[in-house]
Amino acid sequence: MNIAPLIAQVQPAGLADIVSALALPALVFLVFYVVWFLPLRKRQKQVEQVVANLQRGDRVVTNGGIFGEVVRAEGPVVVLKIADNVKIRVRRVAIAGLEDEPDQKG
Repeated sequence: MNIAPLIAQVQPAGLADIVSALALPALVFLVFYVVWFLPLRKRQKQVEQVVANLQRGDRVVTNGGIFGEVVRAEGPVVVLKIADNVKIRVRRVAIAGLEDEPDQKG
């Protein structure tokens, strides 16, 4: 079998072919970015602002699901009262948000 005629029929891809091949994946990436990452970044900035402005008496929930009231906020450490005579120390980055915030997922 002679493949020379088949090789002669193959033409190199032009710029238009390359652009059309990359257009759909680029569009999918753009939609994914707008739908997923932009709201995620907005929520992250809101949580960072809340954590930076914690005050005594704020009711918070940690990333581990522990609910508590801020007793003291000193630098990177926050002291939470989780029950009568029970206080724990957590890092600020472990605070997920205020307790009374509505759930963003549902």
